[in-house]
Amino acid sequence: MPLFRRFGRPGLLGLAARTAVVAGTATAVSGGMMRHQRSRAEDDAEREQYEAQQQQAQIDAAASAAVAGSAPPAAEPDLVAELKKLGALHEQGVLSDAEFVQAKSKLLG
Repeated sequence: MPLFRRFGRPGLLGLAARTAVVAGTATAVSGGMMRHQRSRAEDDAEREQYEAQQQQAQIDAAASAAVAGSAPPAAEPDLVAELKKLGALHEQGVLSDAEFVQAKSKLLG
């Protein structure tokens, strides 16, 4: 039985076939669009999560820098250097034991 009748119009079977093709195409297109939108939403969520992690890392780094910045001033290395100098002078015999102890206690306050 032909899908089209002699007069160029489709018969009942031809109309049903055309409707099925149109409905199937619409379903396929709709499904593809939904998959694309879901994939795009997942990509957006991953990007937002990555950006949030980067911001948290920056906040953590800034906090660490602030804590490190609140450390005592650079006077400690000078104190250590002075103590080393006194120790060297004591070992060379320039300072006696009493002078070394007195100079060290003066540096340490």
